[in-house]
Amino acid sequence: MIAQIQGKLVEKTPTDVVIDCAGVGYHISISLHTYSLLPATDNIKLYTHLQIKEDAHTLFGFAEKSERELFKMLLSVSGIGAGIARTMLSSLEPKQIISALANGNVATIQSIKGIGAKTAQRAILDLRDKVLKIYDSDEDSYGANNTNKDEALSALEVLGFNKKLAEKVVNAFAKSQPDATVETIIKHALKNLSS
Repeated sequence: MIAQIQGKLVEKTPTDVVIDCAGVGYHISISLHTYSLLPATDNIKLYTHLQIKEDAHTLFGFAEKSERELFKMLLSVSGIGAGIARTMLSSLEPKQIISALANGNVATIQSIKGIGAKTAQRAILDLRDKVLKIYDSDEDSYGANNTNKDEALSALEVLGFNKKLAEKVVNAFAKSQPDATVETIIKHALKNLSS
């Protein structure tokens, strides 16, 4: 529902920030990773994830889209709630978590407070394929190209295309044309998915 917030930084601690956006102060929970990336300026932008529960609406903020996506992936694992996912992103760099999941490194995941052996194994089992598919374990696909690919996939889903079919077409095209813009990827996918 709320994808990002941009405004004036009013309060800042290692666990949360308050951003004034047109006179409304948004209290946003953050990880230490995001805290370390906050700019020195007053005007900031955070990518957000809104979690709605019976007793609370909690807004989580991330300096990078990739960290937000990893947070959402972690939430999909049984036994990992928002608190533990945020602790994971505060304890390790996102790249370290991705590497540990991709390589099946139970010890690294288990070293995080609140994660036992079973939860660490479940996280690896549930997320290994997703992490390998999205981040390809090489540094190049972690950045901007991945964002273009993600945006194109998201747009194709909104247009009603099957996610798995769209992923195949988009991934194949992104490998052959790594610098393609979002528009180019979508146009290519539309031609191939329509035929």
